[in-house]
Amino acid sequence: MSQPDAIIRIKNLRLRTFIGIKDEEIANRQDVVINIEIRYPAERARNSEDINDALNYRTITKNIISHIEGNRFSLLEKLTQDVLDIAREHHWVTYAEVEVDKLHALRYADSVSIAMSWQR
Repeated sequence: MSQPDAIIRIKNLRLRTFIGIKDEEIANRQDVVINIEIRYPAERARNSEDINDALNYRTITKNIISHIEGNRFSLLEKLTQDVLDIAREHHWVTYAEVEVDKLHALRYADSVSIAMSWQR
């Protein structure tokens, strides 16, 4: 009998990137907050101490950081899809969900966010 998937949650990953279409947004990096959920079977990792038996969330996070901080985005949707693509890259992943908040995007709101998910 197989166990339910393990759930990895990367919470409140705070990055700075170029996001938006206004001149000010194109010229200056802005804060984004990223939350990610990744599910995978983890059958081997449940009874192991070997990192090769687990989905390496550090590698996934480093790839996301590199991509977000090294690129420019006009649309929050594109940025969110790119993060989702990186989160679901590994063939073990069965489900991934990403929410990206653009802080102070609206005058009276803390943030505006886009959420996207993917399922194998």
